[in-house]
Amino acid sequence: MNGKRRRLLLAALDPMLDPGEQVEVTTIVNLSSVSVRRTTAFAAASAIVSGGGMTVIPAPTPMYLAMTDRRIFIFRANPTFAKPEEHLMTIPRAGLVRTAIKERLLNSSFVVSSPDQEQGLKIIFPLVGRKDRNAVAAALPVAG
Repeated sequence: MNGKRRRLLLAALDPMLDPGEQVEVTTIVNLSSVSVRRTTAFAAASAIVSGGGMTVIPAPTPMYLAMTDRRIFIFRANPTFAKPEEHLMTIPRAGLVRTAIKERLLNSSFVVSSPDQEQGLKIIFPLVGRKDRNAVAAALPVAG
């Protein structure tokens, strides 16, 4: 994450932090994946419908993830400008666990969950975010 994006994210995050809470990681992630099969099918269908004049490819909305020593914050990122658009969720870190990291060609991911929740949150890191992914993964124990 470049300096401008990080400064704008920290400015949006600052009023939400408790006294003494420290930001450990800030990164850009995706929270839902777009499969290669679905992307290919959608691109082919749009090319056929437009007579080959245009191809549309779906892309997931980028999100900002900020992890403090106590919580994880998720913000919707503006794809054009660097600023965070909307605070989507805050997850307390206490008790969170993750799955093993799944490595793919262009990204990697793991699922974060809490023992009292049935559903987890799949966090997808772009290839360039490997260092940030490792920092988040190191802070959360692997589910056993």
